[in-house]
Amino acid sequence: MLRRLLLLTWFGLSMCLPLAARADGTILIYGDSLSAAYGLSQDAGWPALLQARLKREGMDYTVTNASISGETTSGGAARIAEVLKTHKPRVIVVELGANDGLRGLPPGQMRANLAKIITRSLRARARVLLVGMRMPPNYGPSYTREFAQVYISLASEYKTALAPFLFEGMEQRRELFQADNLHPTAAAQPILMENIWKALVPLLK
Repeated sequence: MLRRLLLLTWFGLSMCLPLAARADGTILIYGDSLSAAYGLSQDAGWPALLQARLKREGMDYTVTNASISGETTSGGAARIAEVLKTHKPRVIVVELGANDGLRGLPPGQMRANLAKIITRSLRARARVLLVGMRMPPNYGPSYTREFAQVYISLASEYKTALAPFLFEGMEQRRELFQADNLHPTAAAQPILMENIWKALVPLLK
């Protein structure tokens, strides 16, 4: 009788443990200062807001932010293998390129670096969300057009998800940017999160 009771107890626990330990995985944020909550508390940044949104939606994902202020696509490409090995993400949100553009680096070079990040991520079986960025018109029509097209063409080539423009809906709202006119304020973070969320949700289902 005791043996039967122990067997039943063990069987019950074995059925429950996978549910108790169940987690949907890691969402890795891989970006620059726009994702690193530059000038703000970490709790105010859009990655933290994304974690709260996932919890409200009953999605058991853990958001890990590996963003570095000042990061370029070259720096991102150089460290991607180690970051993937460390975090083993189910989904990776790639938000890089703004610093390449601000430095006037060739879009072709940026494309090659982002392609390396995407291919490494896909090889690691992570679903990829590429976040687009645009340069202001003072960089000239040719450069701004080529820069923006990089994200569209990469998403098409590698069949990744695409958030077309991180600052969508913020372009004419100066009050949503800090004094440097580059980094979003705390009030802008919910908008950034929503722009990411719309493209991210299909990858989570």
